[in-house]
Amino acid sequence: MAKPNIDFSKLTTTLTQTPKELLDQSELKFGKYFTDHMLCIKYTEDNGWEAPEIMPYGPLAIDPAAFVLNYSVEAFEGTKAYRAADGTINLFRPEKNLQRLASSSQRILLPEFDQEQFLECIKELVRVDQRFVPKDYGYSMYIRPNFIGTEPNLNLQYSREALLYVYLSPVGPYFPRTVKLFANATEARAWPGGVGSFKLGGNYAPALRPAMDVVNKGYDQILWLLGDDHYVTEVGTMNFFIFWTNTDGEKELVTAPLDGIILPGVTRDSLLALARQWGDFKVSERKITMPEVVTAVEEGRLLEAFGAGTACIVCSVSEVFYNGSNIAIPVDPTDPNAVYGPLTKRLRAELLDIQYAKTPSPWNVPI
Repeated sequence: MAKPNIDFSKLTTTLTQTPKELLDQSELKFGKYFTDHMLCIKYTEDNGWEAPEIMPYGPLAIDPAAFVLNYSVEAFEGTKAYRAADGTINLFRPEKNLQRLASSSQRILLPEFDQEQFLECIKELVRVDQRFVPKDYGYSMYIRPNFIGTEPNLNLQYSREALLYVYLSPVGPYFPRTVKLFANATEARAWPGGVGSFKLGGNYAPALRPAMDVVNKGYDQILWLLGDDHYVTEVGTMNFFIFWTNTDGEKELVTAPLDGIILPGVTRDSLLALARQWGDFKVSERKITMPEVVTAVEEGRLLEAFGAGTACIVCSVSEVFYNGSNIAIPVDPTDPNAVYGPLTKRLRAELLDIQYAKTPSPWNVPI
């Protein structure tokens, strides 16, 4: 007999008795402020998925011997809800995030779940806390699903108990300026045969120390380089893009391929789709090296570079420290105070117009 899967029709809701005050949007910092409620769905191997619950936001009760606390059996996601000018609220391509969560969780032997039913539960959570979804352009509601192994068992096998939970955080702009990068070729965030293409908590904790090291040196993020040829992989926790005139004289937008090292970002996929739809220049997913980037800068062929991800959408890069020197990266030659390069600005504007429903798109999912 099949074990129960997630069933939206069994969702129960318990509302908080102490609703929070809304912050002024100017006070919203990324990941610092949370809404009134959260969604929790428990799983056991014996009984399958329990009924979903929306409950007041608060601490979780987890056994000290739980898999997540001892062996980092945890996958997570990040997506957003946007309020359109007419007040309606949409999620942006949430099915892509749930597909990635399923892939990540299977890599660490967490149980399968019904993605469509889970999405319906998430939409209801956003409806319950919709007063927290900011109204202004550039602001949004960050949605964080977490999937953790909760069985209290120190045997390194797999967790027979799990918890899928979601909480919400209204957020403002992540990087309202250009960023400076420190190229790191001595440490690796991901490597061939590893788990860089999965969104696992264990991928992020080891990067904290090197990330803070570069912040203390006056930089914003690490540009992760891999191997003797200094393959350019990712920037911090974002996908990385170069826009240049390549050695064949073609205008080209380039990002690293999904080779098992690179996280398959939803924003990455969306930007590639938009650029290919325009047809104005070549769009490539291929390996590039830092020496190639340096040569392009020296020859005046590098036009822009930017990071892309759910948190920031896009952010232009203005400087990279590499091999002992700072390399200036063009942003907008016509405006020394520009926050975005011309292509980065165009991509950001078109994507935001979709996310805020100014431009109709099947990527938007109404709640």
